Amino acid sequence: MDASNLAELLGEHAELEAVLADPAVHADQDRARKLGKRYAELTPAVKVLRELEGARSDLEAARELAAEDSTFAEEADAIAARIPKLETKLTELLLPRDPHDGSDVVLEVKSGEGGEESALFAGDLVRMYLRYAERHGWKAEVLDSTESDLGGVKDATVAIKSKGTDPEGVWARLKFEGGVHRVQRVPATESQGRIHTSAAGVLVYPDIEDTSEVGEIPDKDLRIDVYRSSGKGGQSVNTTDSAVRITHLPTGIVVSCQNERSQLQNKTRAMQVLRARLAVAAEEEAAKVASDARRSQVRTVDRSERVRTYNFPENRISDHRVGFKAHNLDAVLDGDLDAVLDALFDADRNERLAAHSSG
Repeated sequence: MDASNLAELLGEHAELEAVLADPAVHADQDRARKLGKRYAELTPAVKVLRELEGARSDLEAARELAAEDSTFAEEADAIAARIPKLETKLTELLLPRDPHDGSDVVLEVKSGEGGEESALFAGDLVRMYLRYAERHGWKAEVLDSTESDLGGVKDATVAIKSKGTDPEGVWARLKFEGGVHRVQRVPATESQGRIHTSAAGVLVYPDIEDTSEVGEIPDKDLRIDVYRSSGKGGQSVNTTDSAVRITHLPTGIVVSCQNERSQLQNKTRAMQVLRARLAVAAEEEAAKVASDARRSQVRTVDRSERVRTYNFPENRISDHRVGFKAHNLDAVLDGDLDAVLDALFDADRNERLAAHSSG
């Protein structure tokens, strides 16, 4: 980034700081939250930039003093050694960002091949994400869930929201979870003690606040079904038809919500999720058309099938995209996901740095 762009960065940060100091701005909570997120996003880069400028100034002064007194030479060398590290850090912070990094997410888990065992594993994954959210102080809400006869999960939709303005929000941490997750273990239904392999699918997308680019969705494009909320084994747990399923006919996207108190609330939330799904679909289509322009953007870690394997006999978790392996599967399923997510984050950052250097 050249000097003029760095000056613009400092100017925007200072302007945001002044605006956020005005109490009147906080009367509009949505606007204040958006401004706060942008300020939090810029602050780390501004901090490193100021530290770098200070180090360069200190180095110049130390070298002038060293010319007259050799005892300052060691100090000058120490400052000089810090500067490349600060420059690298600043480059990382100024890399093109995924615009949704600070967004909340909607996460869907669906059982796959493997029947009842797959549903049990899908339930394990849902609990893993709920516990991970709890560890990070995020709010997790199950919007819709269909349980199997043995207490597994046929499919579930979970909204996970952060409580602050952290630029590295829920999406920044969970965006690489999408794909097929495979489990190897002795099923509860297996009497011979044989290890079976089954799988569950995970879909994760940002819960986008601004879906204006989707526009109005014509009623003719929607099929809306209402039904009674169901619990374990499909048993009805409600006496009214409050659950809502919306099918977007042009794309085939289906969204269900049954955990709000009324049919209207379920419909409103389901429409929010549908709009987010449509916005993401539009972004992905645009990305295909302009893939070269977006090559430096986040989401470059492959999301092909079998992204991860959970091996119970060896207590091992393996992420096949980055070669990550660890023998703490029990802890991971209890929500201790940070090590594997850090490996994915680091791989993506290194890929973006390499693309920046070659570009």
